[in-house]
Amino acid sequence: MKKIDPYIPIIPTAEPFFFPGDSAGILLVHGFTGTPKEMRTMGEYFAAQGHTVLGIRLPGHATRPDDLPRMRWVDWLHAVEDGYHFLHSAGRRVFIMGLSMGGILTLAAAARLPAAGVVAMSTPYSLSTDPRLSYIEYLSWIIPHMPKGPSDWHDQAMLEEHVDYPDYPTRSLAEVRDLLEVMRQGLHQIQAPVLLVHSRLDAGVPPENMPRIYEQLGSTDKSMLWLEQSGHVVTRDLERVRVFEAALAFVRRIV
Repeated sequence: MKKIDPYIPIIPTAEPFFFPGDSAGILLVHGFTGTPKEMRTMGEYFAAQGHTVLGIRLPGHATRPDDLPRMRWVDWLHAVEDGYHFLHSAGRRVFIMGLSMGGILTLAAAARLPAAGVVAMSTPYSLSTDPRLSYIEYLSWIIPHMPKGPSDWHDQAMLEEHVDYPDYPTRSLAEVRDLLEVMRQGLHQIQAPVLLVHSRLDAGVPPENMPRIYEQLGSTDKSMLWLEQSGHVVTRDLERVRVFEAALAFVRRIV
């Protein structure tokens, strides 16, 4: 009988990370088909300021694309919840920060957990109006993968070392669709302070998504930061330091 080993190692440089510190806890959540690496530079920035930082790896990510369709949105949300409790159990006030789908998860978690604050970057309010989304689970049997659009990166050096899956597993798009509905239903329940960040040049998630999220938030302490020279992955593109500084000022104001 042939022995089958299902183990697939994490892609090198895409591992989750933890930096212990003495101040607030910073939970960083990467995006759909992305890896913790897209949040690591931000994590190193906060660690240098004395904060405790945890960059999680969402289930099905950073191994191989075929692992992702087996996961459901609740698996991703549970991973964020685990990260929150890990930091909170160490006596830290926890700030949750996420990019793209990580931003969706950040907002969905903030409706359920007593986060000290939330930073959601390049976050969609909804997917496109493509009618195929309503039956995409069935479409995935015919078209298992969908191509990604052209790159909107402006820092080419960062792009060259970026790590993510080359396309979108179609079945997983159904989970993003359903997760967005969960997020939208919970926006009015969020009472923690919220900072939203989006680039006007984002080709992956149109900029008009940020004001739509802002309008639905229950928090009275909410703000929007517009970027002018970045693509979708604002944590790694040209204005990343501006994003980090704004997030740090947000944390310091609250702590």
